[in-house]
Amino acid sequence: MLSINDGQCGLCAHFGEHASQPEQQRIVQLRVAGQAPEDLVEPCGHPQHEGLGLRVTAVSACSGFVAAKAG
Repeated sequence: MLSINDGQCGLCAHFGEHASQPEQQRIVQLRVAGQAPEDLVEPCGHPQHEGLGLRVTAVSACSGFVAAKAG
């Protein structure tokens, strides 16, 4: 498991933003726990990056970080 820190994709509102509802629930749980599996990869939904089709890990990061809302 990887520890997710502030500023990393796993805590960003755009991480898995367009995922299915069950997957979004899983991402919420990972955010609460502050840990993610090493093999977790999700699409980046940041508007400036969407056209690139980026897939990022929970510990990736960029300057477009937007903190996910709690709960």
